[in-house]
Amino acid sequence: MNDTRVRAVAAVDLGATSGRVMIGRIGPGVLDLESVSRFPHGAVERVDGLHWDFAALYEHVVDGLAEAVRREPSIESIGIDSWAVDYGLLRDGELLGEPFHYRDRRTARGVAEVHGEVPFAELYERNGLQFLPFTTLYQFRADPRLTEADTALLIPDLLAYLLTGRRVAERTNASTTGLLGVRSGEWDTELAVRAGIPPRLLPELVDAGTVVGTLTPGVAARIGASLPVVAVASHDTASAVVAVPLESSSSAFISCGTWGLVGVELRAPVLTDDAREANFTHERGADGRYRFLHNVTGLWLLSETVRAWEAEDGAPIALPELLAAASAVTDQVPVFDANDPSLSAPGDMPARIAALLPQPAPSTRAAFVRSIIESVAAAFAEAVHTAAELSGRSLDRIHLVGGGALNDLLCQATADRSGLPVLAGPVEATALGNVLIQGRALGATRGTLEDLRALVAATHPPKVFAPGA
Repeated sequence: MNDTRVRAVAAVDLGATSGRVMIGRIGPGVLDLESVSRFPHGAVERVDGLHWDFAALYEHVVDGLAEAVRREPSIESIGIDSWAVDYGLLRDGELLGEPFHYRDRRTARGVAEVHGEVPFAELYERNGLQFLPFTTLYQFRADPRLTEADTALLIPDLLAYLLTGRRVAERTNASTTGLLGVRSGEWDTELAVRAGIPPRLLPELVDAGTVVGTLTPGVAARIGASLPVVAVASHDTASAVVAVPLESSSSAFISCGTWGLVGVELRAPVLTDDAREANFTHERGADGRYRFLHNVTGLWLLSETVRAWEAEDGAPIALPELLAAASAVTDQVPVFDANDPSLSAPGDMPARIAALLPQPAPSTRAAFVRSIIESVAAAFAEAVHTAAELSGRSLDRIHLVGGGALNDLLCQATADRSGLPVLAGPVEATALGNVLIQGRALGATRGTLEDLRALVAATHPPKVFAPGA
């Protein structure tokens, strides 16, 4: 007899600038979310560099889970996803200080030292990853605390450990470390040794859908229930792609928030010289898929620009009004390279963008924002076409999910510049993907990744932006 019940789970979804706890409900023809707790978080400057305030993050997560259980006592499990690459180091079960932030400048030293031992061309053949200076492998090499530690856990796995006491590494996020074999999906311990990384730091690997463990008695008392923690596709982009309603291999995806992750889903890696030179990466997805994608700077450029203007004004800026004004700009605006390395760190973003423009910066804020949006859209379009060329795919649509799906101007500009229709939504793709993997683990829904995506398509129809509309 088929289970027709609607089941409830808790999804912890942590982005690079904010986090939230959601109640997910899933069953036959049902997939929805209820927001329970949203909280800001971000980089904090310490004497030794840029870190995350992890103690505060953990408290927000536990408080949010407690509120979720209070609202919905029938919650059956917890899943956690977050941004990639950052980690905490443990010794005898205790955290050795706050996790470093991926934008900390120490990683430059790690890059030089790793490449001195293992040339990048060989790294790509082994791990399939694009070059990003903050990849965990480089961070490890530059971390002086490494010799003191006995385990390294990425952020979702670290939170799961604090909740359950079990140390594991979920495979989709582990694939972003640079230490996972691109073909094998297992730790490349030979590479770790050559790069100066003690293999003892690398915990047991598990797949999305695995039950990590049950809340410890102390945590269960705080939250108000004894629940299992399920390893979802814990890299937030991996969770988002679970919930992208890809209809065929002719679909590209963009998961757009602080970053724009642009690519296609594959069943086998494309380890060509062209893919390496184009800086395309192979990150693991749920059910053994590959997310063949390129990192494009996303709405970080807009949020940092607005933050600078708010500091200048001493007052908050209404973003919807600013975007509406940008949409009304009819004059052609200059376009810059949204991926220029000078734009990667926090700081005076308007001045750094102006320095990249091929002509004087727009004189109004509305036109300046339009320039940002058009530049991000141009980078998205270029990455989509490169993904098609490298993978041998003929693409006929782009699915854009995440917070960027709310930005009509960005969606239309991406359609116009790519020449492909953009299907925007779901906005909360990451949390929905988290819920879908938990729901399948509980038996609330069944089937393949395609079956899960069919439920998304039925319950969250996209908004369509046609080129030239």
